[in-house]
Amino acid sequence: MAEVTGTMVKDLRDKTGAGMMDCKKALVEAGGDMEAAVDWLRKKGLAAAAKKSGRVAAEGLVGVAHEGNKAAMVEVNAETDFVARNDAFQAFVETVATLALSVGEDVEALKAAAYPGTSHSVAEELTHLIATVGENMTIRRVAVIEVSRGAAASYVHGALKPGLGKIGVLVALEGDAEAALAALGRQIGMHIAATRPDAISAADVDPAAVARERAIFADQARAEGKPDAIIEKMVEGRVRKYFADVVLLEQVWVHDGESKVQKIVHNAGAEVTRFVRFTLGEGIEKETTDFAAEVAAAAGV
Repeated sequence: MAEVTGTMVKDLRDKTGAGMMDCKKALVEAGGDMEAAVDWLRKKGLAAAAKKSGRVAAEGLVGVAHEGNKAAMVEVNAETDFVARNDAFQAFVETVATLALSVGEDVEALKAAAYPGTSHSVAEELTHLIATVGENMTIRRVAVIEVSRGAAASYVHGALKPGLGKIGVLVALEGDAEAALAALGRQIGMHIAATRPDAISAADVDPAAVARERAIFADQARAEGKPDAIIEKMVEGRVRKYFADVVLLEQVWVHDGESKVQKIVHNAGAEVTRFVRFTLGEGIEKETTDFAAEVAAAAGV
C-alpha cells in the first residue's frame, strides 16, 4: 500500500473540500489512490462541500456568548434562512461563539481550534455540517469585548432563541454596579441596533470622513449663494448635525426620544469603551436570478 503523505492529504482536501482527517482516512482506505479516495468521500457524502463552496451564503445567524467580563459574537452564514432554524446549525453557531471567548477575534484561528467533543477542528466540523445540511456555510467574522470592571453586555434582535438572531450588538461598559450596567448595556445595544452609529465619540470619527462632509456642506452653502462668513457658521452647524447622526454619545436616546446617550451613560457613572454591531449578511452581494433569462439561455435563444 502506498504511503499516505501530508501533501497527498492536502491535495485531496483542496480537490474535495472535505476535512483533513476524512481525507487521510479516505486515502488509507483507497491505498493511496487519489481518484478512489475521491469516490470514497463522495460515497460518504463528504465531498459535497467542495461543490457548494462557490455559492453565495448571506443568510444564517449571528450568535453571542458570555463568560464573566467577556462577551463574544460571531456571524455564521448559510445560503437560506431555512438553515437558521436547523438545530444542528444553531448548535454549531452557539459552540463557535463560546469558543471565540477564549480564541479571540482571528477567524482563521477560530477555524483551526479544536471543536469540543470531537478529535477535529472547527473548520472540519463545518465541512461535516455542509455535507449533512447540503448548503454552503462560512464563518464570516468574530468580535470579542472585555471590561476590567463593569459589564460586557449584548443585545440580539430578531432572536430565534437566546443569543441567536439576525442582528447582534456587543457593548463594553466600564464602571461600577455591574448588574445595573448589564441592564443599561442591553438598552444601549438595542439603541445601537436601531440607530447604527459609526463611532462612540466625535473624536473617534474618521477625520477624512469629517473633512469630506465639511467639503460637501460648504459646496451646498455656496450653491445657495451664501457669503463666506455665513458659510462657515452653516458648515459648523451641519457638522454638529452629522455627529448627532453617526456618533453614539451624540445621538438621541431611542428609549425616551429626548435625552442624549452621553447623558444616560454619564448618569450611570459609566463609560462606553467599545461597541460592535453585526447585521446578518451585511455587505454580501447576493445573487439575483432571472428565471426567464436562464430558460432562454438554456434553450439557446
